[in-house]
Amino acid sequence: MDLTKRPRRLRNNEIIRKMVRETRMDQSSLIYPIFVQEGEQIKEEIPSMEGQYRYSLDQLPFELEKLLQKGIDKVLLFGIPKEKDACGSQAYAQDGIVQKALRLISEKFPEVYPITDVCMCEYTSHGHCGVLEEKDVNNDATLELLAKTALSHVQAGAKMVAPSDMMDGRVGAIRALLDKHHYENAAIMSYSVKYASAFYGPFREAAGSAPSFGDRKSYQMDFHNRREAIKEALLDVEEGADIIMVKPAMSYLDIVREVKDQITLPVAAYSVSGEYAMVKAAAKLGYIDPDRIICEMAASAYRAGTDIYITYFAKEIARFMKEGRIG
Repeated sequence: MDLTKRPRRLRNNEIIRKMVRETRMDQSSLIYPIFVQEGEQIKEEIPSMEGQYRYSLDQLPFELEKLLQKGIDKVLLFGIPKEKDACGSQAYAQDGIVQKALRLISEKFPEVYPITDVCMCEYTSHGHCGVLEEKDVNNDATLELLAKTALSHVQAGAKMVAPSDMMDGRVGAIRALLDKHHYENAAIMSYSVKYASAFYGPFREAAGSAPSFGDRKSYQMDFHNRREAIKEALLDVEEGADIIMVKPAMSYLDIVREVKDQITLPVAAYSVSGEYAMVKAAAKLGYIDPDRIICEMAASAYRAGTDIYITYFAKEIARFMKEGRIG
């Protein structure tokens, strides 16, 4: 047999496989989500997310130290307030839980780059992502509160804000208010392409953010749609976003690729709570090798075009990168 072209030549050993590897990644692209809540001496495991916790502020430094030791210096903060109301006032309160966490990080961990989730769902008594008018979220009335929330985060020490509410125009509203207060250098990572997904279930337990009625399909995207994702991403680029996010990651990597091909901004993908919980549950039953699955999931996201990977497996992935198992 006369074979002049043999692709296996470049798979012959580990050295050459790494040399010709197309998808490369490193720890600097990882962001780790953290839940902070009011109280003291709290490190409470989230039942549906084994290995993930809610931290009170006095326990947060211990977790941040562990992350830095593993080479992870970027966190995405989610707040769980003590009290909720119809307009989510604790989201933008100067003494809100996220604001207090940001001041702690700025004072004690200046090497950490804090990013904050900007949304109302964790703070409203009804669990929806904005101000209600009857049974519907009033888009334009919500913009003011989202912008106030983002400003309060930046004033408390956030380097980047990440609006996740999916209201029309929220990136522009946030950018305008930040610039008005001379925070031109504060970055916006927009949840531009956020689908109405069943993969968010464990997060809603973790943050206590499940809607008390209905669902979020009137503002989060229909998972059947592809072209709409490009429309949403391009609108946020026009409004001043600095990074475009696709959420979830695993079942939406085609969308990551589409967005990457259409824009010149960095693209982030959020490997969400349901993805994490599925791996943990299957591993517990002995059905999969979790380490190999985690590596494969991460590599697939980067291969699709992800520049920034938000994941609850960030600590494991950082270790695998150091060990040369991935990256």
